[in-house]
Amino acid sequence: MKIRDLFEEKTVFSFEVFPPKKTSSVDVIYKTLDELKDLKPDFISVTFGAGGSSNNQFACDVASKIKENGITPMIHLPSINYTKEEISVTLDEIKRRGIENILALRGDKSPDIEPKNDFPHASDLITYIKAHGDFDIAGACYPECHPDADTIIDDIMNLKKKVDAGATHLISQLFFDNDSFYDFREKTVLAGIDVPIEAGIMPVVNKSQIERMVTTCGASLPRKFVRIMQKYENNPEALRDAGIAYAINQIVDLIASGVDGIHLYTMNNAYVARKISEAVSGIINA
Repeated sequence: MKIRDLFEEKTVFSFEVFPPKKTSSVDVIYKTLDELKDLKPDFISVTFGAGGSSNNQFACDVASKIKENGITPMIHLPSINYTKEEISVTLDEIKRRGIENILALRGDKSPDIEPKNDFPHASDLITYIKAHGDFDIAGACYPECHPDADTIIDDIMNLKKKVDAGATHLISQLFFDNDSFYDFREKTVLAGIDVPIEAGIMPVVNKSQIERMVTTCGASLPRKFVRIMQKYENNPEALRDAGIAYAINQIVDLIASGVDGIHLYTMNNAYVARKISEAVSGIINA
């Protein structure tokens, strides 16, 4: 099923998972998927490796498992470290496995990998994918501006290029202040971006993890969020429960404000995903 069709029917609720490190057993992620399937998300996206065919294969294996579990899969496809030929091979593999949905990304620059120049922007990748198969293509967006963009206006204009190239819906980077998302959404409307936007929500499960993610994506931390981390940083269970509560409050407010969908960054934590899913299941399509 193409994910774009879901937005015409409902408020979409989806998960993101990532393949385990090479040093971990693949059974770890398969166990997580077995637990997540009972929650009946509308789709599950799986992140892609930074480089190398083994990483690509791993992500495709996980996406295939998601499909076997009766859930629509979406596979992330970053392009900065790949040539057109490598992307073509990957698209053929994705197609062979019957996977219809791709999240097209430029990808993060890595100090250990020399970037390729075939796809300098995600919009270039989207155009390429459109010419190489009947895929449903999503794009990423940054409510608080992409770290590499000079201004939010430049970032919105680049986002418009993704949509014009063929992205049928967008998934946002994580954020902790809903007002930032609402302000961003207003700007997309003014720019003529008229595709559904899923709000990316990441529950806090440990302090160092969230600080690392914030450094990478540039999300700001509201004072009430900082107070939670400071109070419970030495109590992992309390921090986890407080993070779950904070995420639930965000989601309730977003749904009440007419968000197109919620994309939950599960960090492969089925317990957290379950707690949040159970808390919002009665309101998400009420």
